[in-house]
This record gives sequence, structure tokens and C-alpha cells, in this order.
Amino acid sequence: MCLAIPAKISKIDADNLATVDILGVTREASIDLTPQARVGDYVLIHAGFAIEVVSEEYAQETLDLINEFPELAAEGMVEEAGSAPTGGPSLGALLSE
Repeated sequence: MCLAIPAKISKIDADNLATVDILGVTREASIDLTPQARVGDYVLIHAGFAIEVVSEEYAQETLDLINEFPELAAEGMVEEAGSAPTGGPSLGALLSE
């Protein structure tokens, strides 16, 4: 199963690398597949690539769903989150890859 996470673009470099914010974690992602993406847009990130530009509402709904499942969120990434249960990779582990 693949997982794409909504992220907000905060900066775009000349080489089509965007700095994105995912639940407070900053990462770089390629926007080669979404050339229409601009600073301030929300995109779905999968394997280091922005694969689709989405609305802010869609991004927030998805992030709210992620926040409802603490086993997906790393400890400290989501406000008031406790320890993530064991058994599968946390969102933090997915983001750190």
C-alpha cells in the first residue's frame, strides 16, 4: 500500500526542488511531476515527489484524518500525541526515509 501525505510548499528552488512542510516537519520534494505547483500550494508527497496539487481543504481533511490515528503519527509530531503503538511504521519513520 502506498501513502501520499499532504504538504504545503514554502519555497521552490531553480532545480524544481521544493521545501515543503508536513505536519511541522520540513523536507525537500521534487515538483517535476507537478510543474504547476507554486509557493503556498498544497501537494501530495510520495517517495520524495509531489504527485498532485490539492486544495487546502482536501489537505486539511487528510491531515485531520492522519491526526485521528496516533499510530501513524510519530511521538511529538501531533499536538497532545502520546507514544505511538508498536506494530507498524509511524508517520515519523515514513517521513525520515
